[in-house]
Parts: sequence; C-alpha cells; structure tokens
Amino acid sequence: MKSFSYRTQGTCSREIRFELDGNTVRNVEFVMGCNGNTQGVAKLVEGMDADELIKRLEGIDCGGRGTSCPDQLAKAVKKAKAE
Repeated sequence: MKSFSYRTQGTCSREIRFELDGNTVRNVEFVMGCNGNTQGVAKLVEGMDADELIKRLEGIDCGGRGTSCPDQLAKAVKKAKAE
C-alpha cells in the first residue's frame, strides 16, 4: 500500500491524503473543506477501484468553480496512478 498527498486547487479543502492498495483506494482524508460532505465522499469511495472513482467523480463542479472536492480527488488519484 502506498500513501499519497495532493494539494487541491480551487476548493475549500486544502489537501487530500489517501492510499492506493494496488488499484484500490483506501483511507481518504480531506484537510479542511465542508466536513460533512468530505467525510461522506471519503466513506463512499473507500475500497473503490481507482479507475471507477475517476470515471464517477472527474468533472463534478461546485458553485461554478470548474472543480470540486470530488473532482480534486479524481485528479489526485489519476496523478497517483501515473507515478
């Protein structure tokens, strides 16, 4: 299992920490942001296949910002897979 940290852009959350166990997403934690929403997203994606997470969350917009916490998580996982 490998740990990752991703500095977000354009969202209330400032950082996302997570682990990849092969292609499985584990232990997602958002730093700052809308606490209830980020906890909900983290619980929903626990144990999810990384490719499925990217497919479902990439492109979600929050308030016209062009991104969101779920979109930033998709970007983070995509970047981690590329490393």
